[in-house]
Amino acid sequence: MCGRYATTRTATDLSQIFAAQDETDESLAPDYNLAPTDPAPIVRVSGSSGGRVLSVARWGLVPPWADDPRTGLKMINARAETLATSRVFGPSFTGKRCIVPADGWYEWVRTETGKQAFYMTDPAAGGGLAFAGLWTASKFGLSCTIVTTAALGELARVHDRMPLLLAPEQWEQWLHAPADPALLAPPGQAYLSRLEIRPVGAAVGNVRNDGPELTARVAAPGVQDGLF
Repeated sequence: MCGRYATTRTATDLSQIFAAQDETDESLAPDYNLAPTDPAPIVRVSGSSGGRVLSVARWGLVPPWADDPRTGLKMINARAETLATSRVFGPSFTGKRCIVPADGWYEWVRTETGKQAFYMTDPAAGGGLAFAGLWTASKFGLSCTIVTTAALGELARVHDRMPLLLAPEQWEQWLHAPADPALLAPPGQAYLSRLEIRPVGAAVGNVRNDGPELTARVAAPGVQDGLF
């Protein structure tokens, strides 16, 4: 985790939700199957104004010293346990943290009947989630990564990692507070209990597929309403 997610809200909606100035120039499109190297919306702090801006960044952090943007393919996730001391992620943790808006993320589990895709989302919030992220700028433009942590509760039955989720009351601190390991604490159980683990169809496994049908619940053999 995380290797595929959905983010479908408009720039206008995201700007309002995160109180951010829109600088996407209408380049943001809904994506139900966002994959590494795809353009992704991020909320970051503008160096010139000190306020929040909504930007578009390539998913997969491309360090400023990189000579090839494909370097970012190995940098789509930053492990919370080691990012502060990482040559790649450490500088961004210190001064370039961002929020990655998402509707939910996908994972795959091997079952007795084959590989089953699951979609994790928060129905109570209309599908809105905020992943902790890092960003940077290079000669290839803006790029970002999603911070991950050990999966908790029922989520651990799907995958051993999960995105570091930020509740609304954590947004300001994540974006503005000095770098501190306390920022990397996982969300509480009350927040996690809101998440739905939803079996979805196999079509999401193909990055060329897109559309709301990818997040629709399906009847999956061996999968009950809770999980397995």
